[in-house]
Amino acid sequence: MEGRILLADDEPDIHELLTPLLQREGFAVAHAYTGTEAIDQARASQPDLMLLDVMLPGFDGFEVCRELRCTCTFPILFLSARGEEIDKLLGLGVGGDDYITKPFSAAEAVARVKAHLRRRRQFDAVEAPYAQPPAIHTAGLTIDAGAAEVRLADGRAVSLTARELALLQTLARAPGRIFTKKQLYEAAWDSPWFGDDNTVMVTIRRLREKVETDPDRPELILTIRGLGYKLANGGGAS
Repeated sequence: MEGRILLADDEPDIHELLTPLLQREGFAVAHAYTGTEAIDQARASQPDLMLLDVMLPGFDGFEVCRELRCTCTFPILFLSARGEEIDKLLGLGVGGDDYITKPFSAAEAVARVKAHLRRRRQFDAVEAPYAQPPAIHTAGLTIDAGAAEVRLADGRAVSLTARELALLQTLARAPGRIFTKKQLYEAAWDSPWFGDDNTVMVTIRRLREKVETDPDRPELILTIRGLGYKLANGGGAS
């Protein structure tokens, strides 16, 4: 696998840890150590993927991501020692595609990079309109992958991030079936699951905020305690 990775982190040890592993996989790695450098390099070089530390000097990672999402579509994976759910919620909310909590396994980080790039390239390969998958109709929802949106029963359309769309599609292909967090992560993120529950939980929460009438009392995306999640069976998918 080849590609260009922008690694934005103010800790030299992170650069020294990840750079040789990424290069071994065939990636060219560029480096930034401040928020300003991260924005300038990302805009100038348009990398295939960005690894972005939250606690950058100057602009923090959330600000960098928010700024880049105005014009850039490449995957952004946050690196952070802040593992609280609210931080992950914020990271995904400003446009991040994944959130890796420090200290992390370097092998896991590289595996996630490869998985995100593989999914992005698969999406690009079928991006032409004639190749878009058909909409899914289930549980009162119409899920349009081509437009990255879901239309609610009342006709309102809401936009989804790539990860929200992939997770909802996974649930919608088998309404009523219970999916574990591991199954959802590996299907929606196309990456091995390393036991990080929060990423799935945060994405489920954001989905509920968009598609549920009352996110605190969900009727569509249901939690099955001790097992996982399922989409309410609204008559099957089509």
